[in-house]
Amino acid sequence: MIRRPPRSTLFPYTTLFRSACSPERAAIEALLPHRDPFLLVDRIADRGEDWIETEWHVAEDLDVFRGHYPGNPILPGVLISEHCFQSAALLLGNRTGDEAARGVPVLTRIEDARFRRMVRPGQTLRTRVQQTDQLANACWFTAQVASDEGKVARLRFILALAEEPVT
Repeated sequence: MIRRPPRSTLFPYTTLFRSACSPERAAIEALLPHRDPFLLVDRIADRGEDWIETEWHVAEDLDVFRGHYPGNPILPGVLISEHCFQSAALLLGNRTGDEAARGVPVLTRIEDARFRRMVRPGQTLRTRVQQTDQLANACWFTAQVASDEGKVARLRFILALAEEPVT
């Protein structure tokens, strides 16, 4: 009999692919240069002119949990931060006309990041990102992240729109 490794070892991001074919997922992928397994936004819950609210369900079989506090899995703060950066990039990518984002949004600065609560496998993060300022191709943002357990994190950061490489 052939013994197979656990499913999470074979394909650790199965939960992230659950909505890969949905129209909403296709819209997110059209605005972001990221793809699985590093696409950390599942849904745009709401948006306005200078703000966006997103959700990310943290899959229980995310590969990072195998090595980040084994036996007591905690989502790394860097992935919570990246979720915020991707949410801000969605806000920039959603603009049209003269305000349309031209270029690829890249992180240039984290001004402040405060983490208040641990995130465990299976939790859903709800994030609100607000653009607070813009100067040329640099955009300032604040983000607030929450889960059902309460406030998770607060960040201030800057994204710049870099020229897309010519291929």
